Amino acid sequence: MSEDEQVKGILLSHGKLAEGMVDAVHRIVGGHDDALIALSNEGHNPQGLAERVDAVLGNSAAVIFTDLCTGSCALTAQITCRGRGKRVIVFGMNLPMLLEFVFHRTLALEDLVPRLLDKGRESVKAAAPVPE
Repeated sequence: MSEDEQVKGILLSHGKLAEGMVDAVHRIVGGHDDALIALSNEGHNPQGLAERVDAVLGNSAAVIFTDLCTGSCALTAQITCRGRGKRVIVFGMNLPMLLEFVFHRTLALEDLVPRLLDKGRESVKAAAPVPE
């Protein structure tokens, strides 16, 4: 995929989570203002939110990130991906996977998505208890 064909990223969340995550990515990497678009489910049913997603994406290749794998945002992602071969859903977004997306969105979806999942999983850890 060329620079002109970069994959678009849509974040669907409850409340302002998506907006906050996009803000954090921008503060960390600077620039890349067009890499991620935040959409909230506030005031929208899944079908109405899916229409907003479709309007933003058009026919572009896209990764749709959701906060949960169930609920209205997940349902919206599933509605908007039905019959669209160039869209992939990633449930359970986190900041490391979004940073990975920003820097590697010129990859084809079949190469990009496994990278995102790996980065997201490897970033979830527990710290050992601190000795007293």
